[in-house]
Amino acid sequence: MIQEFEQVVLTVDLPQYGLLAGDVGTVADIHPSGKAYEVEIFRGDGSTYDVVTVQEGQIRPATKNEVTHARAITPVETTPQR
Repeated sequence: MIQEFEQVVLTVDLPQYGLLAGDVGTVADIHPSGKAYEVEIFRGDGSTYDVVTVQEGQIRPATKNEVTHARAITPVETTPQR
């Protein structure tokens, strides 16, 4: 089971947020049902890019045998801060 503050990887593209499968985030909150999560996505400088709600099938735990990858986001992909 995925835990709060755990690093997770998106398993699907979320174009409405400018996010792609493989993007990494941190679980900020778990919904009471345990089937949805609030995941915080960070920019390279450590600032928050967005906090998105995802369903359990849209993320998986990150593993120690993976490396993160940087990619540029364009203004079209940038979502407003909440």
